Amino acid sequence: MRKPIRWIIHFSKLASILFLGTLIFANCVLAQGAPPASQQQGTQANPLPLSGRIGQNGSVKATQAPVPGTTTSVDTINPTVQVQGPYAGSTSSTAKTPFSGTLSLRDAIQRGLEYNLGTVGMTQAERQAHGQSISARSALLPNVNGTLGETVEQEDLKALGLRVKIPIAGFTFPTIVGPFNYFDLRAHLTQNVLDLTALNNYRAANETVRANQFAAQDARDLVVLAVGGAYLQVIAAKARVASAHAQLDTANALYQQTLQKHGVGLVAQIDVDRSEVEALTQRQRLLSLENDLSKQKINLARMTGLPPNEHFDVSDDVPFSAAPPVSEYEALKQALDGRSDLKSLEAQVQAAERGRSAAKSELLPSLSVAGDYGVIGTNPAQSHGTFTAAATLRVPIWQGGRAKGDIEQADAALVQRRAELEDLKSQVQSDIREAYLDVETAASQVEVAQRNIHVTEEALDLTRQRYEAGVTDNVEVVQSQEFVTTAKLDYINSVFAHNAAKLSLARAMGRAADSLPRFLYANVR
Repeated sequence: MRKPIRWIIHFSKLASILFLGTLIFANCVLAQGAPPASQQQGTQANPLPLSGRIGQNGSVKATQAPVPGTTTSVDTINPTVQVQGPYAGSTSSTAKTPFSGTLSLRDAIQRGLEYNLGTVGMTQAERQAHGQSISARSALLPNVNGTLGETVEQEDLKALGLRVKIPIAGFTFPTIVGPFNYFDLRAHLTQNVLDLTALNNYRAANETVRANQFAAQDARDLVVLAVGGAYLQVIAAKARVASAHAQLDTANALYQQTLQKHGVGLVAQIDVDRSEVEALTQRQRLLSLENDLSKQKINLARMTGLPPNEHFDVSDDVPFSAAPPVSEYEALKQALDGRSDLKSLEAQVQAAERGRSAAKSELLPSLSVAGDYGVIGTNPAQSHGTFTAAATLRVPIWQGGRAKGDIEQADAALVQRRAELEDLKSQVQSDIREAYLDVETAASQVEVAQRNIHVTEEALDLTRQRYEAGVTDNVEVVQSQEFVTTAKLDYINSVFAHNAAKLSLARAMGRAADSLPRFLYANVR
């Protein structure tokens, strides 16, 4: 009887240890090979921001406003190029692109396209969207991971609540197991076979990449408008300084002539004082215009990556010339077909539709497979290969309303994007129409300003002849000289307004960087 009892006791001990070891090993394997939380809970649709407009932290717009009130000037419009946000700044360009000290319009545009913060920021936004697309794609591709673990363990069965009672007198089941050790070298594979939510998330991410690519192209158009407008402002400021120099020379000449006449008793002292005040006024006006020219140069340098100072010169002049012979209908058709911001928002609508499909797919079943293979044992020499293969069909039954909430969010984003697309189409039409109105108004003002210069210069010559003949005093001469100064400044402002309007038309039609030669480059030396 003793041998059978002894064998029973040994068998019971061995069975208990094997049973406990199996439980511990299963727990370890399950812990190492458990699927990710996202697979356990199901893939969730990626939420999109409510608005699909990209790059709203900056803007560039050329505008014309009427000069309020009554004025003796023929200049009745006030043109401006408003630049806000990152388009007003840039990264340094001189390290990669040496600068000779003279900036042409082509060079300014090229530097702006490469180094202006507007294009730099949108280029990085495009890269970021591409990275998000790669992350979304990873949910559709196999995921393979390797693990190497070494475990040393000792268990207290009593502390774990395990009570083993063997009805054998004098035998007590051990409550402490171990210490024991094992190592596990294993490769794990997971793969989503059918997951429409992950698939639509990836498609939405791809549409977002396309939207950012078009937004980056639109940023180039805005940079052309910003840099081109700043260059035109420098040209206008430079022309005002040249005109002020000429007027100062004329005022000094008149002052010297009046001094000579006063010396021989032909004119009174008051005429000398009046001439001197006019010369001083012209000198102060020149200083103010030179100050404005320096500021305009600094503004241009900031947009093109040059050192922020005025120690450079612009080499090109953009005189008046008629706008390209493009009808308003043709311009509108080209804008609707080629505007990058319009294409960007259309891609955003597609992304929102994919996002809504992804949210609806949360209610559908999904299928995934997982497996692992490795070796396990007390040491590499005493190891054995093991594997696990599993397929999981996930059927959503109740998720606490998560899918319904995701669908509602995605639908709201889609409705908003469609509304923004309709608004942008209307804005494109208004941009084209406003640009044509500005071009026509500025062209008419240029003609009036040219005629006004001719009339005021003729009046000044006649007044000087009268003054030299002693028929009148120098009051009329000073007034006539002021009229000439105003007329020349009006012409400079009118030419700037016309060129800025053509630049705005090029941006309104889309791809301004490519079409700019038709509007301005033909006039550049």
